[in-house]
Amino acid sequence: MNIRKARAEDAEIIFALIIELAIYEKAEHEVLTTVEEIRETMFGVDSKTSALIAEVDSKAVAYAVYFYNYSTWLGKNGIYLEDIYVSPDYRHNGIGKALLKRIANIAVTNNCGRVEWSVLDWNTPAIDFYKSLGATPQDEWTVYRLTGDELKNFAS
Repeated sequence: MNIRKARAEDAEIIFALIIELAIYEKAEHEVLTTVEEIRETMFGVDSKTSALIAEVDSKAVAYAVYFYNYSTWLGKNGIYLEDIYVSPDYRHNGIGKALLKRIANIAVTNNCGRVEWSVLDWNTPAIDFYKSLGATPQDEWTVYRLTGDELKNFAS
């Protein structure tokens, strides 16, 4: 297994893995992006996003997308893990753990106070995996989101 920083030429691979993840999460219809948008927004000059690719025998089988956030209470940056996904045929081989460990190392190296992410409440295998790493759920917080027409209407 090899974990490397994703490059612009990986946009198509990342898009394919995003579709796999969306199918797994029963939300394929919610993927609105394109390969071109991923290339532009994730790898463009002003991008605030980073990604890792995990390969087995030179084949991309997993990815993680993350960006820096900030904790006012800690007074430090943190990393928000937007996506982490391992193709089904490659699960239970330590790839997800290796991706998370790499992100944890990036956080520690950059003096971040935490790494956090969201998980669907029905995704018991992922929840069990995260707990086995020592991660704790933040049950007292509820995520809110403005998107689409609601975002545009509120902004105006």
